[in-house]
Amino acid sequence: MSARRALGRYGEDVAARRLRQSGMVVLERNWRCTDGELDIVARDRDALVICEVKTRRTGRGGAFEHPMSAVTPAKSARLRRLASRWLTERWLARYGQPPRGGVRIDLVGVLLPERGAPLVQHARGVA
Repeated sequence: MSARRALGRYGEDVAARRLRQSGMVVLERNWRCTDGELDIVARDRDALVICEVKTRRTGRGGAFEHPMSAVTPAKSARLRRLASRWLTERWLARYGQPPRGGVRIDLVGVLLPERGAPLVQHARGVA
């Protein structure tokens, strides 16, 4: 596994743990289809939540690109398409109706400092 993939996997583990601690139920991780991948699919009470996870390391002197800056308009559009596909192929196939609380797209940013615990930021409803 490459260092980049290992970093991403670690960030997703941290994000999933944080989501569970906040009371969400993780339904699926790393769901793939021909259109792309969803990092985490979760349930927050009666809402379906698609979570994009972005992980970054701080550089020397604290310089880094903030994880939250990584979701561009094109990325948001792709996440909406993937959410719709997951909803159709997984949720509706199982339950036959949309989730009562709707579908939300969240972003979880994981920042890994040179020392200390990861810093996790969860932004709800970003796309």
